[in-house]
Amino acid sequence: MQIKRIKFNEHLSQALEQLKDGAFLTVRAGNETNTMSIGWGSVNYMWNKPVFLVMVRFSRHTYDLLEKAQEFTVSIPLKKDLRKELKYCGTHSGRDLNKYDGCGLTLVDGQKISTPIIGECELHYECKVVYRQAMEPGTLDEELRNRVYPTNDYHVLYYGEIVDSYLLENE
Repeated sequence: MQIKRIKFNEHLSQALEQLKDGAFLTVRAGNETNTMSIGWGSVNYMWNKPVFLVMVRFSRHTYDLLEKAQEFTVSIPLKKDLRKELKYCGTHSGRDLNKYDGCGLTLVDGQKISTPIIGECELHYECKVVYRQAMEPGTLDEELRNRVYPTNDYHVLYYGEIVDSYLLENE
């Protein structure tokens, strides 16, 4: 596999289009690695830095790991159909099993951080958390609060400075 470095916004249109259908958020804390599916997020330019914003619920195993690690990767399939793998990572908890054995995803070492990427995806962002904010339910639109958070399982927003972005290409 060959790495082709890109600007953080070079494939942004494709990335955001795919994000609606899912991407992989991976975190490594110590010897434990976990990947979850995400369908929400954004890429911004803030504080003079490119930033990937991801949302993780307090109840998720990834939340515990991300609080320790303070870094994450986002791996986005552009051409490959990974719907089955995305569904698996979104419906099984890393607390209970090894997701990589369960769905056949391959971990590949990150380039600039210790958290790996998902080898089956083409587009990758490596991020270091520069800010996090727990949602304040009282400031959320009531319709959204009722529809998205009926059990009060809110998100923490993690703003990750994009320290590397690249395509993983087969040679």
